[in-house]
Formats: sequence, C-alpha cells, structure tokens
Amino acid sequence: MKKLYFGSNLKMYKTIRETTEYLTSLARLTEDISREETELFIIPSYTALERACASVDQNLIRLGAQNMCWEEQGQFTGEISPLMLQETGVRLVMIGHSERRHVFGETDEEENKKVSCALQHGFTALLCIGETAEDKKYAVGPEVLRMQLKKGLSGIDADGTDRLWVAYEPVWSIGVNGTPATADYAERMHGEIKRCLLELFPETGAQIPVLYGGSVNPGNAEELIVQPSIDGLFVGRAAWQADKFNELIRSAQKAAGR
Repeated sequence: MKKLYFGSNLKMYKTIRETTEYLTSLARLTEDISREETELFIIPSYTALERACASVDQNLIRLGAQNMCWEEQGQFTGEISPLMLQETGVRLVMIGHSERRHVFGETDEEENKKVSCALQHGFTALLCIGETAEDKKYAVGPEVLRMQLKKGLSGIDADGTDRLWVAYEPVWSIGVNGTPATADYAERMHGEIKRCLLELFPETGAQIPVLYGGSVNPGNAEELIVQPSIDGLFVGRAAWQADKFNELIRSAQKAAGR
C-alpha cells in the first residue's frame, strides 16, 4: 500500500499555548500509527514554531512554516529568512498557498524562487496550486494547474524532488464557504498534476506525493483518499481538534486499506 500523507495548516488561529497543547495531544493520540506508512504534518503560525518544535518529536509530526522569503537576509520587512526557520527546527515550508497568491498577490515566479530556496536549505517544499471558480467555469483548470507547476518548478533539479510535495487546493473549495470538490473531479485534476510532474521529472516525478486540500471533512475523507492519484489529505478546520483529526486519519487509513 502506498504511503499516505495527512496534514493541516493552522493559518492564524491558534496561540502558542493552544498550538503546543494541540500538537502534544495529536502526537499522543496517533503514536501507534506507523510512520513508515503514514506521514503526519502540521503547519503552525510563525510565533509558535520554536515552542512547537521543542514540544513534539518531528518523527511523529513534521512541522512546517506557512511561508518563507527566497533570500537569506536583506531589506524584506515582515518576511522570514530560511536561516531563521532553520533555527526554529522546522523541516517543511509551505509555498504558494491560495491566500498568499490571491490575498497577498504572490506570483508563480515568486513561488518558484521560494521552492528553489527551500530545497537549497534542506527543507521539504510543499507547493500549493489550484484553479479559481472562474477557471473552473471555463474548463481551463488543467491548463492553470500545468502553468502553476511548470512556472513554480522551473529550474528545479530532479535530485531535489525527494523533498518536494504538491498540494492541490481548488480556490473555490477553501475556507468557511468553500465547496468540496467531488472525488471524481479531484481525481481528474490529480491525474493531470501527476502527468505534468512526470513530464517535468521523467525519472522521479512519480514519487512526488500529491495531496488534496479543500473542505476535507469526515464525510468526504474516505472517498477522496481511495482515489488512485490522491496520496494524502491537506485538511482544514476539520483537523483543528486533535481527537477529531485522529478519527479522520484512522477512518481514511481503513478506507485506503480496504
């Protein structure tokens, strides 16, 4: 059975204390789950990163940052350097989340520089891609995903793909008012992503995990995780209570194993 990935981006919701309590509880609830078969990751806020890294074994839960500058230092007020993230102990950097692209105006070219920088500094890079509702309306989603991948991964050496993950998050499915993609639609888009990754990296592209994110919940997690091209679930608010996330992970694991 293929390795499964389950994770969550905490966005701007938990304080340092709440984050450490959540991680401690999640690690305890899931400690019996084989990490050879399942990878768990959580992406807290910047202020919680150092305490989070001190509070949980990253062999149980990999910790990541929500964003990162492509320069080690300089006049980038409000940004976070890869060297600063290395000091906290995080192992993962999320790049190109929908909110970074559509709220803060980040471009594919900027995401490309961040992916390259993350890999050069030893992080696993989680590149987020996704089409808007308008893209979906005009049936250009596959073209948009291919463009985001080709631009975002331009110049990336195949040797670095063992530390590259991709998260497919349709913009229209994210957030409080998001509408989950159907399992069939998600599988179709994941298949497109997989084919593009193989075109970009013929020898290693098949090993790059592709996760689905966008209004994942206990009601749809099982039908999503059993799709052939979906390697994991990037869960939103349904993961923000440790006990509920533990239940979702276990039900999805059982579904995948059937």
